[in-house]
Amino acid sequence: MAHIIKKMKKGRPYYYVRETARVDGKPRVVTQIYLGTIERIMEMATGGKEKPINISCQEFGSLFVAHLMDREVGIASLIDSVIKKAKGESGPSVGEYLLYAVLNRMVDPCSKRALPEWYRATAIQQIRPVDIDELSSKRYWDKWDRVREKDIEKVASLFFEKIRQLEPPESGCFLFDTTNYYSLMASDTDSDLAKRGKNKEGRYWLRQVGVALLVSRDNEIPFFYKEYAGNRHDSKLFSCIMEEVLSVMKRASGKDAELTIVFDRGMNSEDNIGAIDATDRVHFITTYSTHCAEELVRIKLPEFKPVDSMKNRELCKLGREDDRLLAFRTSGEYWGKKRTVVVTHNPLTAAKQRYAFDGKLLELQETLLFLRSKVQSQVPAWTSPKKVEKHYNEACEHLHLPKDLYEISVEKENGMSKLLFRKNHYRIGRYIERFGRNILITDHQRWTTDEIVKASLDRYMVENAFRQTKDEDMVGVLSLRHWTDEKIRCHILTCVMSLTCLRLMENKLRRAGVNMTVASAMNHLRKLHSCLHWTTSRNKPSRVVEEPSEIQSQILSAFGYKIEDGALRQLAG
Repeated sequence: MAHIIKKMKKGRPYYYVRETARVDGKPRVVTQIYLGTIERIMEMATGGKEKPINISCQEFGSLFVAHLMDREVGIASLIDSVIKKAKGESGPSVGEYLLYAVLNRMVDPCSKRALPEWYRATAIQQIRPVDIDELSSKRYWDKWDRVREKDIEKVASLFFEKIRQLEPPESGCFLFDTTNYYSLMASDTDSDLAKRGKNKEGRYWLRQVGVALLVSRDNEIPFFYKEYAGNRHDSKLFSCIMEEVLSVMKRASGKDAELTIVFDRGMNSEDNIGAIDATDRVHFITTYSTHCAEELVRIKLPEFKPVDSMKNRELCKLGREDDRLLAFRTSGEYWGKKRTVVVTHNPLTAAKQRYAFDGKLLELQETLLFLRSKVQSQVPAWTSPKKVEKHYNEACEHLHLPKDLYEISVEKENGMSKLLFRKNHYRIGRYIERFGRNILITDHQRWTTDEIVKASLDRYMVENAFRQTKDEDMVGVLSLRHWTDEKIRCHILTCVMSLTCLRLMENKLRRAGVNMTVASAMNHLRKLHSCLHWTTSRNKPSRVVEEPSEIQSQILSAFGYKIEDGALRQLAG
């Protein structure tokens, strides 16, 4: 509620607009805006006509919809059921601290230091009142110090169980993948999570934390995640958490459901496949290295058939039949059993890879020309065949090319050293054969080739989820600026929760016929403000919401709300 108050300073009255709300069950001042002296207020009110005066505008729409999703999930109460409020503990609970971090990650991620100022620019007091001064970074660290790894595991389990109740998966097919997030943690800081390893951002010199994610294929919603040490190999991680992953799949789809897990070749070790084989009613689809199956790579294109996919049908309509994804089906013995094998060929991918390869080959040739000039200079350090070969091999590694694409030798001619090199066209041809090829292996015998290919292609869903987590404007895991494992785990938990809630929002929009991404929807809603409004005919200011645009109205309608005469109203039914 907003009202005008008077304060006396040096014998003169000054006036303020003050808003109050209940925080932790007690009335608190949440907003105070200076109006000035009575003369200034009279100037504002002169003219005898009703004049609207906006005292302040705050971001409303995006935060309101984010909070609507939490009302369905109940993040704060769920966390507080695991981490109880300590005796004598004041201020927001641990669950509320995590909730306010999740809401921020869904709308406009910022650091904990910047969080109070960000919330002051929003209509949080109208949506979910809180003492903003309590949301300081120091208070966050104090609260998060209470959270242990086992607490996060329990919270995550309860959270995903609630998600399953809200939107259960239907197909029984899940997509599994991993990624890593670089950290700015110093080398001498103790951490079991932040380790150096192969970084997907190319920042090998930084410590990193890995995250595994399990996503339902039919609704793109995460149902499991696990953070792990950044130097652990994917296949070893998968082996450690496989039992837990399969258990989550069974709980989500029902114990009698036929389940399928889709993952890439980084996790298809013999032990992992054997564990899946030993689990009843669980199947797998995985990719396989083309370097380990030369006979499949060399299958001629006339043996392939087009895949019946939406993308291929679109290409047909455009008259681009030659660009369609093709597939060839066979079988073979892999990991001790006979498996279904599908080889795919994507002409568009092959063309891109050939273009990139030609550029790399040209760069490698330039390196060889440089080495030849060094050898011809007859400097003793450059006439050594071993040194020249070492530089050549390093150039190949830098370009991610095999070392046998050129034949090189350092020979003597008239007492002078000379570097000779020529292309190995046979090896180049064999290397090019792989372009656009992908090998899929599965224990599904009854699935059609099209079903196997499309399930594997849908791994883009979990890749999109990771891409979203690395977006600075929404979720924003990067870069990790936390210095203890407990706080890293809390940060990743809030990011996964925000990602999951955003996916729920996107699905709700789609079901309501609003075909846009959640990023686009939130971008529109960020421009919808709540204003502390005052007119000359009224003694008290009031809150009104801006007139929404047509798109903003459609988005709000999808969540069951509308704005009428500046007031937010719930739609009937």
